[in-house]
Amino acid sequence: METGALRYIFGPVLSGRLGRSLGLDLLGRRVCTMNCVYCESGKLETLTLDRAAYVPAAVVLGELERWDQGRKDRGEPLPDAATLGGLGEPTLNVDMPEIIAGIRRILPGVPVAVLTNASLMSDPAVRAELARADMILPSMDSLVPEEFRAVNRAHPGLDPNAIADGILRFRKDYQSRMYLEILLAAGINDSARNLELLAAFCKELQPDRVDVVTLSRPGTESFARPVDAETLARWRGRLCSLARPRNGLAGAAEKGQKHAGAFRPDDLESSILASLARRPQTAAQLAAALLAPEDQVRGVVMRLAEHGRIAAGPGEPAYYRRAQA
Repeated sequence: METGALRYIFGPVLSGRLGRSLGLDLLGRRVCTMNCVYCESGKLETLTLDRAAYVPAAVVLGELERWDQGRKDRGEPLPDAATLGGLGEPTLNVDMPEIIAGIRRILPGVPVAVLTNASLMSDPAVRAELARADMILPSMDSLVPEEFRAVNRAHPGLDPNAIADGILRFRKDYQSRMYLEILLAAGINDSARNLELLAAFCKELQPDRVDVVTLSRPGTESFARPVDAETLARWRGRLCSLARPRNGLAGAAEKGQKHAGAFRPDDLESSILASLARRPQTAAQLAAALLAPEDQVRGVVMRLAEHGRIAAGPGEPAYYRRAQA
């Protein structure tokens, strides 16, 4: 039985690319190599390129074992994927290889994914570590230097062309599946020049999948706005067809499983808080991802909102996020 709040394991959350994805946070706080204007995880604390054991493997894997025991007690199926991501750039954690090995031991048969901004992929050692995962999901928002600085607000030691070269080298040398994501913010990185440069990049890279997206939930900066439907369709039409799956799989579809787990009230509350700290979600999305009854989730969400522990964004349905301390 799960006891005590989990700090580094969150979800599962629903992912269009990975299905029900269990999140593992390897940083524990907002530490990253970039400070993207669209980030959903809140205000950045530390901008760095320094690698360290920010959260030691033993701590992460100890929590994962507790989570898995709770899953078994509730009779839930395994998640569709275990994804390294969370509050910062996971490749900053030097214990990443040990954590990947531990996931395979604790959750046998569950694919391991790494959600990365690709900033450290110019390092051959980091590429070798990433190759231990089944799939990597790098982002590349702009190859125009001034746009890269504006949208990603990266550490000054980073260069978009060096990052792109690291992604290309990984694709050449390793067999892990690769799903490339490009996020567009209106008036920041949606230029015709960027589209041409990224088209050439995708043609050379030939990832298993290309996803072009725009803001759909509140980001870090209020000035970061989604592009219009016409722009998004034009970019998708140009780039998404350049994917070339090596194994015939373009990515997992979102799965609407109906199995409802029997959460204890305290465990459900802590699971919701942990998930919303990393990603804004609706009550319905939380219920579907956690495999918990929707009316039970809505009750917890309303109580947390009344107590000011989570906040609802504008619009309907409302996206909730954990309130900033």
